[in-house]
Amino acid sequence: MIRKPTPLTRRRFLAGSGGLAAAYFIPGAAFAQQKGGKLNIYNFDTYIGDNTIDNFTAATGITVRYDTYANNEELFAKLKTRNPGYDIIVPSDYMIQKMIAAKKLLPIDKRKIPNLANIDPSFLDPKYDPGSKFSIPYMWGTVGLGYRTPAIKGTPDSWSQIFGPEADALKGSIVMLDEQRIMIGAALKYLGFSLNSTNPVEIAQACDLLIRAKKNITSFAPDSAQDLPLAGDANMVVEWNGDIVQVMKQDPTLSYSLPKEGGMRFTDCLCIPVGAPNPDSALAWINFVNDPKVNAGIANTICYATPNLAARKLINPGDLKNPDIYPSEAALAKWESHIDLGSKVAKLYDDAWTKIRAA
Repeated sequence: MIRKPTPLTRRRFLAGSGGLAAAYFIPGAAFAQQKGGKLNIYNFDTYIGDNTIDNFTAATGITVRYDTYANNEELFAKLKTRNPGYDIIVPSDYMIQKMIAAKKLLPIDKRKIPNLANIDPSFLDPKYDPGSKFSIPYMWGTVGLGYRTPAIKGTPDSWSQIFGPEADALKGSIVMLDEQRIMIGAALKYLGFSLNSTNPVEIAQACDLLIRAKKNITSFAPDSAQDLPLAGDANMVVEWNGDIVQVMKQDPTLSYSLPKEGGMRFTDCLCIPVGAPNPDSALAWINFVNDPKVNAGIANTICYATPNLAARKLINPGDLKNPDIYPSEAALAKWESHIDLGSKVAKLYDDAWTKIRAA
């Protein structure tokens, strides 16, 4: 039995757009690494095409259970003690580094993933997983500013819209993500520091900045900030680019911007956790979603950038040319990926976040 994800969260699908995934499905033995079996997936909500699961089952005979989590920390907490039965997980870069160190991931047998040849080689030797021994890149993106253009003068290209004097004009209509590393990281970048700072003084300064900024915000959104400007309930939100692009397609008065100080870029990957009961099914899934037509169907649905070069030929032309989805390297010059900072530094961030939320 397939458990499908709920539709209103961080990485959701647009109504009707999932048909693209169906149109891109080609039945045949190319995906049939095994016939029958089970697969248990643990992923961000609706971070797949509308018909991807059904098409996978039709191609392989493998039935899928699909469970969801809100963030990487929830994922790690679920698997920290033992794997409750998942075969595929989709952690972000820094969490992969943390899970490798904790011996929570299985090495991936790349011989069983011929579609690996479709992936941009620049994504296959990341710092968080040298040689991509434990992870296969899935999608990538940024976190920036989503906003309602009628309420904003010009293009808000700085974190000062959240932390500077400009924020006063938006008092009561600013929403931040309820994501510790992202929001503290944004404050660090605004102050001119690395979002991976290990300096207690810099982290404390970022903490103070966020506390001062709270006077202008309405809330910390758990994973649905993109819905607020769409509904007219906020004018400025810190959000994942794909989520904002999705609502931009529903309301042309909404827009997205990358702050000039830089921020967080992420790569989410497909991994097989230690204790996976169906590792062969997991490999079949990784190969399936890296077929160009299947992968393009997913990317066209969720509006995130794919590292699959072959799939990019099938991406909606407007999306492929959209700098909100595929920003230039020049635009990303000051952007960083999170890295695992170790338990001692992590406590500094935990303590700072506790102070911010309690202030």
